[in-house]
Amino acid sequence: MSSLHVKPKRETEGSRGRVLSITPESAGWKHVGFEVYELAAGESASAATGAREVCLVLVSGKAKIKAGGKDFGVLGERMTPFEGKPHSVYVPGKSDWRVEATTDVTLAVCSAPSPGGRHPARHISPQDMGQETRGKGTNVRYVTNILPEDALADSLLVVEVLTPGGHTSSYPPHKHDQDNLPAESALEETYYHRLNPPQGFAFQRVYTDDRSLDEAIVVEDGSVVMVPRGYHPVAAIHGYDLYYLNVMAGPRRTWKFHNAREHEWLMKK
Repeated sequence: MSSLHVKPKRETEGSRGRVLSITPESAGWKHVGFEVYELAAGESASAATGAREVCLVLVSGKAKIKAGGKDFGVLGERMTPFEGKPHSVYVPGKSDWRVEATTDVTLAVCSAPSPGGRHPARHISPQDMGQETRGKGTNVRYVTNILPEDALADSLLVVEVLTPGGHTSSYPPHKHDQDNLPAESALEETYYHRLNPPQGFAFQRVYTDDRSLDEAIVVEDGSVVMVPRGYHPVAAIHGYDLYYLNVMAGPRRTWKFHNAREHEWLMKK
């Protein structure tokens, strides 16, 4: 299996329903952390943020959330990531959070470095999130900006994308691995994939211009692809809609990307 592909698994006792865990140490990079918890009603997960800020994303289900000394009550509306927008909570560094499921819950925990305390904990409601349609024809996909660069945070950028079956996404291929502003920013990235119906699969390629990195990955429901560098297009196969949650972070909090030159002509179609 590709070293960039992480599949879900229920971990040892004490993991509190954690099925995915990616840290900067396990990924071999500096910034992005990503975890997924699968909780039944009544189960809970909690952690201290330390030197990292966190964005809690209710991928599906409802839960009581406390974070940064605030009680946000019961949040959540959608029971599947394929309908509506999520409820999310921003949690600063040097703080803590606790989530108690009131229904079955899939919780994503997105994290990145933070000096802590600069921004208060806050609820990011569906009404706070911008939504846009990108692309044309079979390159159409639907984007929800959970924590975009114009929202308060130190490092994190968080977005989710719904790609209809038979469509491409993150396409034409682009990359953001050079700290070369204003042309391009250096951002690590994770893709958390979900399929509808869940027995489906999709494809993602991660590659560089010189092909020193070139991996084609078959992703299934619940798996993550790590993008340390290079281009990273995605293709959803016919009959299976694809959802993915992106987490990005790097030395500077801005998303400036470079398109693969040989495919830029597609932007003009």
